[in-house]
Amino acid sequence: MFFILSKTVASLFFPSNLLIFLGLAGVALMRTRRKRAGALMAAASLVLLTAAGFLPVGSLLIHVLESRFPPWDAGRGAPDGIVILGGSIAPELSGDYGEPVIAGGGGRIVAMVKLARAYPDARIVYSGGDASLFGNFGSEAGFVHSLLESFGIPGSRVILETRARNTAENAAYVKDLVNPRPGERWLVVTSAQHMPRAIGCFRKAGFAVEAYPVDWQTRRTLNPAWSRTLSNGLAQLDAAAYEWIGLLAYRLTGKTTEIFPSP
Repeated sequence: MFFILSKTVASLFFPSNLLIFLGLAGVALMRTRRKRAGALMAAASLVLLTAAGFLPVGSLLIHVLESRFPPWDAGRGAPDGIVILGGSIAPELSGDYGEPVIAGGGGRIVAMVKLARAYPDARIVYSGGDASLFGNFGSEAGFVHSLLESFGIPGSRVILETRARNTAENAAYVKDLVNPRPGERWLVVTSAQHMPRAIGCFRKAGFAVEAYPVDWQTRRTLNPAWSRTLSNGLAQLDAAAYEWIGLLAYRLTGKTTEIFPSP
């Protein structure tokens, strides 16, 4: 049920969608006796959409997420294992074109290649099942081996976990797959803004990992600036809202034990 709701109802809470619905409701009311209230709602929708799109609200919210966990310190020594969370490969497009198509989160693939070369003895797991609502896109993990081999790295270096559809399942299924031993050091690689939720899920699963964030969208030093386009600003705000809503939903449903995990 949680998975279905996350793929359907959750999208209604994206700020851009909420503001559009507010405007549409206002337009509908303008055709009734509540014309004044409808006009106010429609005007408020337009003003809020403009403010949300051009003001740095989304980038500020993303920055808070991304600055929660610092870049990984290689000086701590070689890890025993590395977990790459899915989100880098578009399985439906990869299936269409017969080769891996990199979607959002390409930094995870770059990190996988980099770490595979830097730590040849480390165990590497790529976790990414079919996260589509109807399970008809296929597993993105199925394209990882051919992608690695295109970089000159044997596909056998990476263990594939192909069942996980969300972050909580990533953590639970990978733990069962690798059975980490006490004292082992494992990294988890995911986008910086997604890292707090990922760490929370791995802690809940009882799998101690170190954060290896990638794919930063904001500067390390806070530098808010107006968005150049309305669409870009709204996209940032929706991305931030997705993570903040996810953090709350995961805590309320017991998939994490903290609303905003820290190092």
